[in-house]
Amino acid sequence: MGQITVMTGPERRRRWSEEERLEILSEAFAPGACVADVSRRCDVSTSLIYTWRRKLREQSAAASLPVPEINFAQAVLADDEQPADHDPCAAVTVDLGNGRCVRISSNAPAALVSTTLKALR
Repeated sequence: MGQITVMTGPERRRRWSEEERLEILSEAFAPGACVADVSRRCDVSTSLIYTWRRKLREQSAAASLPVPEINFAQAVLADDEQPADHDPCAAVTVDLGNGRCVRISSNAPAALVSTTLKALR
């Protein structure tokens, strides 16, 4: 006769009620919230949260319900002060301290950049 293993414990596939899904979605997409933090706290994958949101939008669109407007975060550009010896042509500037720096041009070959950065390590 063969051996049978009986797995006990909680079911691997979790079942979420509609209320729980809506609560997690509202928490995950609240202003200033981080989906990854909410997913860790609720023990649900981030991809599942995004799937729930997509399905909710599809259901709302199919039922002609008002869908909340999607807004993008405002981009803010800071006026950074550039040092007097700033080279506008350099793509990467590595400050070595004691007034020493290495400037790498944006058209430098990848092999040269890699070798230079490895040498600085």
